Amino acid sequence: MSDTAASAAPAPQVSPDNPCPFLRALVAGGYVGGHIVPLRELTETIDRATGKTGLPALNAGAKIFMVAQMANGIGPFSQMRSLLQGAILDELRNGPLDKHGAGSRILDQHAVVHEDEIARLATFGSDYKAPDGSVERGLSASEIKTFMAANFQRAKDEHPPPYAILHCYYPLLMLGEWPVLLDIMGKGEGKDRYLSVAEVKTLFVEKRFPDRIVALLNG
Repeated sequence: MSDTAASAAPAPQVSPDNPCPFLRALVAGGYVGGHIVPLRELTETIDRATGKTGLPALNAGAKIFMVAQMANGIGPFSQMRSLLQGAILDELRNGPLDKHGAGSRILDQHAVVHEDEIARLATFGSDYKAPDGSVERGLSASEIKTFMAANFQRAKDEHPPPYAILHCYYPLLMLGEWPVLLDIMGKGEGKDRYLSVAEVKTLFVEKRFPDRIVALLNG
């Protein structure tokens, strides 16, 4: 196929039943398929995006594998199917990792992006000096923690008990979302590391990674 034909090829379709912004960008970029993806392939792809090597890479890979294995269900049949076939990315909605309104609400159940929720995200952040010297809005680890707590409280306020009891594990699920995005896409090091709101918007709206992540995925 010529370069012209390849560039004219339509972008892969991303299912609205794939609610994870990172996975949606992986599918849209053609890094993984949009249906069944073997756990090893999915783990290795995400692991490349982290840029980690050695023991940190093995540790990250183990965590990614465990999350991917339970994404479609925690029952024995679902677990066995995931191990043998892979994660079904277009059947994640309403699965064990779906927070049902206790998350950011940037992406709704119909895969519509709500930019007012991105604006809300920005209110939890601060202005940071980017590596190129510019100043941009972002969230540090502590600011992300505050944001996630506010999201959970918002959901609790809208749904009376026993919501808080039945869904007490949602805060644990959140640890696999925004903190992971900070770890992979963050700028800076240590306590100065922050997640760019502009890059979050690009990830959700355009389903596209920053160039530095693209370079790692293509490496």
